[in-house]
Amino acid sequence: MEPPDTRVLHSPSEETLAPPLLSDTVEHPLPNLTPRHQELIPTPCGPIKPWSELSSPVKIYFCVTILSLLSVIGLTVENLIQQTHEDFTVSLIQLIGVVFCIYYVSRGILQENRQELIVFILSILLVMLRSVINFTVLSTEQKPQLIARFVLILLVGAFDVICAVILIQSESMMAFRVGGALESLQAQYFMLNLCFSMLTFDLQAQLCLCVLLLTSLQDISFLHIIFLAVGIFWACLKVTCGIIAILKELKLFVWMFLSQNLPEVVYLAYLLYTVIQEWGRGSSYALEAAVVTGSCISVAIKSVLFWALFHVYRSFGQGLRERMFSSYGRIDS
Repeated sequence: MEPPDTRVLHSPSEETLAPPLLSDTVEHPLPNLTPRHQELIPTPCGPIKPWSELSSPVKIYFCVTILSLLSVIGLTVENLIQQTHEDFTVSLIQLIGVVFCIYYVSRGILQENRQELIVFILSILLVMLRSVINFTVLSTEQKPQLIARFVLILLVGAFDVICAVILIQSESMMAFRVGGALESLQAQYFMLNLCFSMLTFDLQAQLCLCVLLLTSLQDISFLHIIFLAVGIFWACLKVTCGIIAILKELKLFVWMFLSQNLPEVVYLAYLLYTVIQEWGRGSSYALEAAVVTGSCISVAIKSVLFWALFHVYRSFGQGLRERMFSSYGRIDS
């Protein structure tokens, strides 16, 4: 007599349930959780994207823009030698603006800084506008000699502006790559970038204003020239102090930077008073009006700068500096 069958019968659904094989796990690898911001290159001015990460059209645009700006610098230096009083002032200010444009487009592309790309567009439009004005006032004999240069400046300028607008409208990932998924760190990175940009704009405004004052005042004293020369050095020192303060998160340097702005504001008020006293003594009001306009722009830049600096100051010590300049966030650390 055979023993009874004690095997348990399983339903078809239970028989098909089997543990996953090793080959199944190999087909679906684990996602790479390493933070993307470690791919960036740390620099004293913050992380930048590596050159290899840029697309081919962006690389071509960057190279063409730098070459065109260097060409404009050469043409401006050539024109500085053979121009009148007011044209010399405008050309010198244009030279300063084009030099800053090289910095703006470099930082705008490598750090996806939109506000500096906007200023770059405005600077290029001003260069194009001045070229149009200069070409329209030329005599009939001179226009055929300079029409090729004029058309080239307009074409290259339009190319730079259109491509910069496309870059501004493209999606920016730098805040996410630096700050991670935390929206607070992304907002802090945006404010720090804005503060850094305003420091650069303030420096450019100070340099252009000094050029205007040196060339617009009719009877300028030697002591006044010394003050303006010291003011240029003071502006560079102040911007350096501000950059160190926000990047290193040093509160003492923030207060030093704020105290350095007080003499500038007082001296700016004195210079405005001097320009108003000299108003109308020359043959043109263009330079005097430019000084007043530049002073208002400088005050507006300082206002935005102080507002951004206040928010950056409050975020000191919350981890943004470590993400920008150290290995914070790596899985292996």
